[in-house]
Amino acid sequence: MPALKPGAPPLSGPINALTIDVEDYFQVSAFAPYIRRDEWDTRECRVERNVNRILELLAARDVKATFFTLGWIAERYPQLVRDIVEQGHELASHGYGHERASDLNRATFHADVSRAKTILEDLGGRAVRGYRAPSFSIGTANLWAFDTLAEAGYQYSSSIYPIKHDHYGMPDSPRFAYRLPNGLLEVPVTTLRLFKRNLPSSGGGYFRLLPYAVSRWMIGKVNRDDDESAVFYFHPWEIDAGQPRVAGIDAKSRFRHYVNIGRMEARLQQLLGDFRWGRMDQIFLGGGAASRPPTRATAAHPRTPATARG
Repeated sequence: MPALKPGAPPLSGPINALTIDVEDYFQVSAFAPYIRRDEWDTRECRVERNVNRILELLAARDVKATFFTLGWIAERYPQLVRDIVEQGHELASHGYGHERASDLNRATFHADVSRAKTILEDLGGRAVRGYRAPSFSIGTANLWAFDTLAEAGYQYSSSIYPIKHDHYGMPDSPRFAYRLPNGLLEVPVTTLRLFKRNLPSSGGGYFRLLPYAVSRWMIGKVNRDDDESAVFYFHPWEIDAGQPRVAGIDAKSRFRHYVNIGRMEARLQQLLGDFRWGRMDQIFLGGGAASRPPTRATAAHPRTPATARG
């Protein structure tokens, strides 16, 4: 699909959800074997400057987005949280300390998501309705996490990636938003169904790796052929080509983290102009001009455990 000419109006079709996972470069799951959690406070933190740059990019296009924010970050940069809210964006939760949900039991997961929600609501002065698990770490082995999220007061989750991946993924999950029997809405990040498999089409490292035209074509195809809103995500550190390089990491992690990082901001600017974008809550929960109820909101997850079935 060719790129639009400069100054051309955005494509018609569904409004897509733009989401930012607010964490810093040293907190990514792939670096966990190399950077201890007790070292985080000794690292150069660059998240504030990177999020401020993202806010500038969004303001230039009059785009609103959802910021899935770590409680750890919010505690240290409270003004950043207030800026996100004051500029009209949705403040949502990424948990407290970027611990994978699959590494926690029910009690520790509940403590993590509740702590993050309290911190974010106290700082932002708004109800926090959405949650995204670090590294999309809700899967078949911990579907109980959905009940825990509902108990903690969340209304929706965006924690499932319906692909095969070495770190995460549930390829048999529904591709689009569906409501669980406990009332929680799960909004998976976007995939494209092609050749009898789901292809990642929602940002992250794939957006940096693939040519921009391919990513644009995938999102456009989901909008046209499925008539669904896409869910796109990225991280503040992905626009930061000057971030400190982490020494001693394996070749796969190095490639995934740094590939085409210097091109990311320019690609984002093009993406913002090529599609219509909005907040997760307004698109999937209603309450704004971007409201578009999910077509699969009543579908139960095919692998939902018996305790959660209606």
